[in-house]
Amino acid sequence: MPGFGLGLGYTLAWLGLIVLIPLAGLFIKAGGLGWQGLWAVWTEPRVLASLKLSFGTALAAAAFNALMGTLVAWVFVRYPFPGKRVFDAMIDLPFALPTAVAGIALTSLYGPSGWIGRWLAEIGIKVAYTPLGITIALVFIGLPFVVRVVQPVLLEVERELEEAAATLGANRWQTVRRVVLPALWP
Repeated sequence: MPGFGLGLGYTLAWLGLIVLIPLAGLFIKAGGLGWQGLWAVWTEPRVLASLKLSFGTALAAAAFNALMGTLVAWVFVRYPFPGKRVFDAMIDLPFALPTAVAGIALTSLYGPSGWIGRWLAEIGIKVAYTPLGITIALVFIGLPFVVRVVQPVLLEVERELEEAAATLGANRWQTVRRVVLPALWP
């Protein structure tokens, strides 16, 4: 195959420079510390605080995205409303924005002098540079993934099954729990 060797060489060189060499350095440095040194590093208050912040905000954002992303996808699939195409396009906005631009935009909105941050500051809620701000940023980045994954699955769930459940006496929550959610679970 023409160019395969050269392309593979460039790919492996960049992989080595960007990923493998720093990863090897990390393992060499950690290996020189020994088990007691590693445990001392892992139990430092700064390390524990950063892990708590990272995993806590990621868990909160994932839970919010799972619930609200499913709800947004449900509304897009089941209900016609004015401006639906505009809102559907807005869901894809985080895909189009570079991460740095999204961060700057969110900081501008939620900062103390931002459009939303100024109103929140008046009631004592600080968003920018706080765990709440990190969670909002993670929700902003992650919501489109949930919506775009759940939307096709909801399109395949037949409305006749929901209507049959309602005919058999199921309320709305029972229909969602026994008909829709099992289709979404995988």
